[in-house]
Amino acid sequence: MTPSQPIQFTPAWPHGKIHEISPDVFFVTGTNKIQHDGVDIQTSRNMIIIRNGSELTLINSVRLGEEGIKELDGLGSVTHIVRIGAFHGRDDAFYRNQYPTAQLWTLKGMTYENGLKSDRDLTPEGAMPFPGCSLFVFETSTLPEGILHIEREGGILISCDSMQNITSTDEFYSPQTAQSFQVQGLVESANISPIWLGATHTNASDFYRLLKTMTFRHLVTAHGESLMNKAYEKVSATTKRIFS
Repeated sequence: MTPSQPIQFTPAWPHGKIHEISPDVFFVTGTNKIQHDGVDIQTSRNMIIIRNGSELTLINSVRLGEEGIKELDGLGSVTHIVRIGAFHGRDDAFYRNQYPTAQLWTLKGMTYENGLKSDRDLTPEGAMPFPGCSLFVFETSTLPEGILHIEREGGILISCDSMQNITSTDEFYSPQTAQSFQVQGLVESANISPIWLGATHTNASDFYRLLKTMTFRHLVTAHGESLMNKAYEKVSATTKRIFS
């Protein structure tokens, strides 16, 4: 990474503690702030951490504060940083700088406004950052988007924006954004966001292909709570509802 000017990292906004939601699968929720069409939007977002021996893989990165970094380092050594969503990745540069030997993996076609370059292409047929992992790519999306599948505990899906599980607006939302999400119907279990669909023009065939080719019981996504045990049934019901 040799940009002509130093990269300005996103601040370490408020976040929670790291929780283990399944053996060697960890989850931490933090703040996300963006501006869209002149409107300030503040939501929460999640980083998923996979431990393989002493190696850690960060997925949907969220910058942690000093205490959070100490907590992260206590789990193992950050070895891989993985980006699977077109609209995420703002904190990849921070972690690439914090852990210079870590490998940055992205889907083909992903770029960074700050000039950050990936180290490895993430492809369905290629190498994966940790064992028992496979990749599903949305073929009809106009922007790169994928889902990781972990072969354990009956199957764990890790998504970014394509599927969300926002069952309530947590303490990291601003009151205005929380109210807006309720009005727009975005507070929904195993949801396929109409905003994401509108931005990527992804069609039904990808979701039916996901249900046909992937076996899973759990869904861990960049937005919302972990959906454990009933994920396949709920994602299937949502797919039929959205694309009926």
